[in-house]
Formats: sequence, C-alpha cells, structure tokens
Amino acid sequence: MLIYKIFRTDEWTTLQTEGETLGAPIDLNDGYIHFSTASQSQETAAKHFAGADGLWLIAVEADRLGSDLRWEISRGGDEFPHLYRKMTMEDVLWAKPLPLVEDTHQFPEDMA
Repeated sequence: MLIYKIFRTDEWTTLQTEGETLGAPIDLNDGYIHFSTASQSQETAAKHFAGADGLWLIAVEADRLGSDLRWEISRGGDEFPHLYRKMTMEDVLWAKPLPLVEDTHQFPEDMA
C-alpha cells in the first residue's frame, strides 16, 4: 500500500540533499512523521497546506517501513500512518509536484 507525505520545496530539497529527515516542523513537534493514505491526502492538503504553492507529494510503500510505521487514530477518528524514525531517500518511491490551481491542489490521477 502506498502512503503519502506532503513536503514544501525546502523540506523536499533537504531530504534529497541530506538523504534523511525527521520531517516538517509539525513532525518534529509531534515526534513522528505524518503520512496520509490516498483517500486522506486531499483533506490533509486542504487542512494543513491551504493556499500553499511549491508542494511535493512523496509516495512511500508502507510495507517497507516495518514496525517503525504505526497506524494511529487521528482526524475524524480515522487511522493515519505515522513513521517513528527518520525518513530516508531509500523510502521514496516517487515524488511529484503538487501544483495549486485556483486554490486547489492538483493530485496525480495515478496515486492509487
């Protein structure tokens, strides 16, 4: 199953340059890296990144994260994937721009 992380351009650049990251400021504050499923990603973008341009959608295979990935109750009682270790470039399957068009982020059609 693919899970997704939304990064700002500088956060994505840091991961590419350093090869690992503890995530965005909210991740550092909470002590884990927030991910979303395909069905949760659009709401995540609208809630936490409203109006933000220059975003990247990063896909990760959940099964490859092992026991460091925990599914925990969050927004609306849904279980969200949380990573309790550094995210590495080895975790990344692909990264695609998440353009903002008329105040709505445009997600890739193939993000099953």
